[in-house]
Amino acid sequence: MEQYNGSQIVVLEGLEAVRKRPGMYIGSTGSRGLHHLIWEILDNGIDEHLGGYCDRIEIELQKDGGISITDNGRGVPVDIHPTKHIPTARVVYTILHAGGKFGGGAYKVSGGLHGVGASVVNALSSKMVVEIKKDGKVYRDEYRDGGHIVTPLEGGLLPVVGSCRKSDTGTKVLFYPDPTIFETVEFKTDIIRKKLKEVAYLNKGLTIVFKDKIAGEELTYYEEFGIKSFVTYLTRETNKLHPEPIYVEGKSGDIEVEIAFQYTDSYQEQINSYCNRINVVDGGTLVTGFKTALTRVMNQYARELGILKEKDENFDGKDIRNGLFAIISIKHPDPQFEGQTKTKLGNTDAKVAVEDVFTGEVTRYFDKNVEELKAVLENSMKSYNARKAGDKARNAVLKQLQDVDFKSKLAACSSRKPEECELYIVEGDSAGGTVKTARNRKTQAVLPLRGKILNVEKATLDKILVNNEIKSMIAAFGCGISDEFDITKLRFDKIIILTDADVDGAHISTLLLTFFYRFMPELILEGKIYRGLPPLYKVTYEDTEGASEEDADSASTSDADAGKSAKGAKKSKAKGKGKKSKNEKYLFNDFELEQFRKEGKKILDLQRYKGLGEMDADQLWETTLNPETRILAQVSITDTVEADEVTTLLMSNNVPPRRAFIMEEARYAKLDV
Repeated sequence: MEQYNGSQIVVLEGLEAVRKRPGMYIGSTGSRGLHHLIWEILDNGIDEHLGGYCDRIEIELQKDGGISITDNGRGVPVDIHPTKHIPTARVVYTILHAGGKFGGGAYKVSGGLHGVGASVVNALSSKMVVEIKKDGKVYRDEYRDGGHIVTPLEGGLLPVVGSCRKSDTGTKVLFYPDPTIFETVEFKTDIIRKKLKEVAYLNKGLTIVFKDKIAGEELTYYEEFGIKSFVTYLTRETNKLHPEPIYVEGKSGDIEVEIAFQYTDSYQEQINSYCNRINVVDGGTLVTGFKTALTRVMNQYARELGILKEKDENFDGKDIRNGLFAIISIKHPDPQFEGQTKTKLGNTDAKVAVEDVFTGEVTRYFDKNVEELKAVLENSMKSYNARKAGDKARNAVLKQLQDVDFKSKLAACSSRKPEECELYIVEGDSAGGTVKTARNRKTQAVLPLRGKILNVEKATLDKILVNNEIKSMIAAFGCGISDEFDITKLRFDKIIILTDADVDGAHISTLLLTFFYRFMPELILEGKIYRGLPPLYKVTYEDTEGASEEDADSASTSDADAGKSAKGAKKSKAKGKGKKSKNEKYLFNDFELEQFRKEGKKILDLQRYKGLGEMDADQLWETTLNPETRILAQVSITDTVEADEVTTLLMSNNVPPRRAFIMEEARYAKLDV
């Protein structure tokens, strides 16, 4: 047995841990992770704004690929840190978990609670320059190649490189993402613009200037009315039941609450929640408080105005929220988020605060605006009547699910423990047959789909429920759909979409994700949906180094690093040091192929897989099904506004906006011919 002792434990000092496993800190090394660097530095300026110290932030995209973020806040401290005995600014930018957001002294309210943002950006940059204006002086510090210090101290302090007015304070951070870490270091201006627009909505009174030196453009974002304007933007293409969004604000204890909402004639409900301007995707207590208060207030008004008679039962929450677009934003001094991804707020006092503020303020508003109230309640009554009339028909369709012969398609697994079971959804019987042969029959089930499923964005629930492929999935999952959905009855811990790496495969994945997002969103929010990532290439090469690769890194990778860090399964076909060896390696994308070519090894054969059917069962198991070596990309929602907009844009019948979106995104696509 191989010994396992202290010599095998590797300790990564300083920022090396970030460079070794970047996905743990920024989610991925693709475009999403790249732009996350901007948000981390931007967060520091916004926290200064939340504290009342900053009213202007400038983001400048440089022609040479760098990007700078400048705020007019107090400026990062430059004095000597009491325990580290170096300038405090250097502590902030070179030491993980160092910041002013932990003790509560520097910031009463903060979004970036982890304290790793600035140092992580430094760790993942080839160059970072920090300039701080304080006390009439301009201080400068520079780092290279992952946070290595370039600037020598002068008398133990950062060097002064200029002067300014004493009233001028703030911090400027210029950084260049490291091209050896990221798949791309090209910032996308449309992503930046969308983010800055949202930030401006959530921080009224904050001026944000974006300067694109490459395109020669400059944009200014400023929202005097904050989230009220946000709701106006979200409902810009809808028919509204009252002219302006309703806005209420107030304070309960130490918690500040803002709510803006607008009723429309659509059947869509969209509630977006933010705590300390973090998008709380899965809602939590602040959303529960809003829904509870809204249902209670509206039912009370419906009784008082005679819209609901004595014999009528109350409206349920769905009736009242039909056609509702709402933004809930709170500032909490000590938010408790559930999970590392901050997708759900858990503070019970947030529920109480939202209920208290909303009930009091919206009652005062509707007492003065009865006509708007009547329009909303009449819409709720329409929803109420439609629900009552449709319940019998919907129940009849749902009962059919109990008789679905999904077993003829589903290759079930033998285990009955959901926590260890997985379901692979594959396209076509051919790929399904290969996956069935390659799988672990104890824990892995397979459901082949015959053709593309219905586009649920264009269909009613009744039509959706009679679609055979959708019925098969609902029956296989075992947890119901829509109002009847109960995630505790889900039969699988993971639902894995496995399609070919072509246009049809991408379309099928999109249709499936649209269905899950619209009718089973909890599956995504609870982290149950994954995409399997089969290799794109198998390369056979000659290694003149002569060393066996049996101890090479395995293909196992975290979901966050799936885009780049997989090494692929490797086989050594030669023995003996100093001899040529013939090896095989799986590569999962074009980026990995490009990196492999740079290694200079002699390529004997390069095979590109066009579909799952081109791999035999052993290869499919080794690369795609084996939990020890496969790559899974977990599907998540980080921005509910963007998720809803993009889903509607891509899957609805409105062609011109979709065409414009595709043409814009095509600029960043790689052509494979």
